[in-house]
Amino acid sequence: MAEQSTVTFVITRQDSPDASPYKETFEIPYKTNMNVISGLMEIQRNPVNADGENTSPVQWDMNCLEEVCGACSMVINGTARQSCAALVDDLEQPIHLEPMSTFPVIRDLFVDREQMFDALKQVKAWIPIDGTHDLGPGPRMPEKKRQWAYELSKCMSCGVCLEACPNVNDKSDFIGRACPQSAFVQCPSTGEMNASERLDGLMKMEASQAAANAQNCVQVCPKGIPLTTSIAAMNRATNIQAFKNFFGSDEAH
Repeated sequence: MAEQSTVTFVITRQDSPDASPYKETFEIPYKTNMNVISGLMEIQRNPVNADGENTSPVQWDMNCLEEVCGACSMVINGTARQSCAALVDDLEQPIHLEPMSTFPVIRDLFVDREQMFDALKQVKAWIPIDGTHDLGPGPRMPEKKRQWAYELSKCMSCGVCLEACPNVNDKSDFIGRACPQSAFVQCPSTGEMNASERLDGLMKMEASQAAANAQNCVQVCPKGIPLTTSIAAMNRATNIQAFKNFFGSDEAH
């Protein structure tokens, strides 16, 4: 790559949510250690395609640029990943950029991840405590549980696990990312108090029952989160909760 003077991007574009997608090729100057985001920034600065035609700047989402926020997810050479962490030197050219197909396209590589965040609302993936006054120190967590919670806490809502999952489609309500988040907020004792509400939310949208063990999500997760393990844990928890609901024994939770 060091001898190469240009980088070629083939970008799947879409002018509006209802428009038809099309591909457009760009050639930009190569720079040492450049990533996909810096390439897109160069195209945005000078929106001229490989045919020398002026075109509209490519649209995409981004924020932190250090693989923490999860906003810049897209499909790069056929694999969903973070474009800020995708180095051009490590990619085969031409570099194909596409929006994630799991979510509705807003424009070009910019997608609407609202359905993922709505799923987190449905399972109440937060700890509802009163933060207006000092509650004092919380209960100590066993080290094993703390380590498990830490692994789950790495999730940055990037959505690439959903893009890779074969169970995420228009014929299923499965939105598996809600399972690890539910497991995470139930790790501390303060989160366990509202576990039944989250589990009921999971059961309503079949968030865990639809999961298989394809392991696709684990392979693409940029943070190495044990996703299938957490989904299996929540699957077991929802089964137990279903028995409690059936026998009216939720008070014992």
